[in-house]
Amino acid sequence: MAFLYFGSRRIVCPSGLECAVTMPGLLSTPVCLTVIWFLSWSLRPGRAQIRTDEVSGVQYGHMQSNVTLACGKSQIRLPVAWHLNHSLPLPRHTVTPDGALVLLHADHSAQGNYSCHDDRGLLLHSVILRLGHNPGLLSVSCQVPNHTHVRCSWTESVKTFLPAKYNASFRGNGQEWKPCVLDLAHKHCDVDHPAFWQTVHTLRITESNALGSQTTSVRFRLHELLKPDPPESLLVEALEGHPKRLVVSWNFPASWPLHDAFPLLFQIRYRPQGSVYWSEVFSEDGPVVIFDALAGHLHQVQIRARDEVNSDTQWSEWSPLCLVRPWEVSSTSEPEEERFPDYFFPFSTKPEISTAKSHNSVHPEDEGNLGLVILLVLFSVVILTTILSLIFVVWVRQRRRDHVTKQELTSMVKMKSMPI
Repeated sequence: MAFLYFGSRRIVCPSGLECAVTMPGLLSTPVCLTVIWFLSWSLRPGRAQIRTDEVSGVQYGHMQSNVTLACGKSQIRLPVAWHLNHSLPLPRHTVTPDGALVLLHADHSAQGNYSCHDDRGLLLHSVILRLGHNPGLLSVSCQVPNHTHVRCSWTESVKTFLPAKYNASFRGNGQEWKPCVLDLAHKHCDVDHPAFWQTVHTLRITESNALGSQTTSVRFRLHELLKPDPPESLLVEALEGHPKRLVVSWNFPASWPLHDAFPLLFQIRYRPQGSVYWSEVFSEDGPVVIFDALAGHLHQVQIRARDEVNSDTQWSEWSPLCLVRPWEVSSTSEPEEERFPDYFFPFSTKPEISTAKSHNSVHPEDEGNLGLVILLVLFSVVILTTILSLIFVVWVRQRRRDHVTKQELTSMVKMKSMPI
C-alpha cells in the first residue's frame, strides 16, 4: 500500500500499482492522471467504503422486544449514523454512546440490512436483522395405513418467521429410540416395521431455530390408529337375465401388502339414486352378489374396509361412488310386474340391512312362489277347519237325537209296566 498526494489530499495507491511521485512532470502523463482521477473519485466522502473487516452475516432477535445492533466489535466513541437498506427511515430507536443502535419493540417491518457509518459517510459495519419467535409445541397426527408403516405429520402452533430444524424419534414401551425418517418438504416422518405388539408408542419431535428449541412428545396406540386405505378398482356389473342383481368386485388397497396374514373385512353399501337410505352387505372377500336391487333404477355403490381381527381399528374412507343400472329386458317383452313408473318408488321406507358377512337371503325371484305356497297352506287349513266343524256339528246333533230316542223308549217301558 502506498500513498499519493494530489494537492492537499492523500491518495491511497493499491499494492501492485506503480505510481511515480518523485518527478512532478510525470503527474501530467495520461496514465497517472487517469489513475489519480479514478482514486480521487472513488474516495469521495459521499461514497461508502469498508474500512474494517467487521461485516457480519445475520443477527436474530425476538419480535416485539428491544433489539441492540452493535457498530462493529470495537468500542466506537465517534459519532455514527445508521441506515436501513441504505435509504429507508429507521424504525423507533435510540443510539447509545458507543454507537450501538437499539430498536424499540421491533416488529416485522424492522427487518432488513442495517449499516453504520462515520461522520464522513464511510461504512464501519453492516448486519442483516431477522426477527421471529421461539418455537412452540407442535400439533402432531399419525396415520397407520397397515401393520408395517407409520407416518406422522405436524403443524406449528407458533409461526416463528425463522428457518427451523427438526429432529424426530419413535419408540414403543421399554424399547430404544429409533429415528423417524424426516421429509421436511412435507413436514412428516416415517417409521417402518414398528413394534405393533407394544401397547403404547411415543413420538418425540424437536423444533429448533436461532432463538431456541421446543420438544413435543405424543403417546398413542397403534392398533387404534390403524386405518387402511380404501379398497381399489371397485367394479359393479349388472347380471344378465337378472333385473334385481348386481355383482360387486374390488381389489385390496395397494398399501395393504399382507393379505393372508392380516385379512380385511369389507362393507358394501348401495342404494337407488335419489334415496336417502343405504342397504349394507359385509364380506371377507369378493365378489359379492346383491340380490335386492331395484329393477330399472340407477344405483350408487361404495365400499370400505377395516382390519378383520381387531375391532378397535378404524374403517377406511369410502371409495368413490360407482353408478350402475341392473340388467333390463327389452321394452316389448318386459314383464308387467317389473315395470315401475317414476312415482312408484318414493324413497321413504327404510331398506333391509344385512349384518351377515355373506349374503344368504332368499332370492327375490322365489318370493312369489313362497307366497303361493303360504296361501295354499292357509286355504287348506281353512278347509280342514270347516270340515272338522261340520263333523262336530253333525256329531252333536246325532248325539242329541240318540238321547231323545233313549228317553222315549224309557217312557214307553214305564208306561207298559204300569197296571191297567
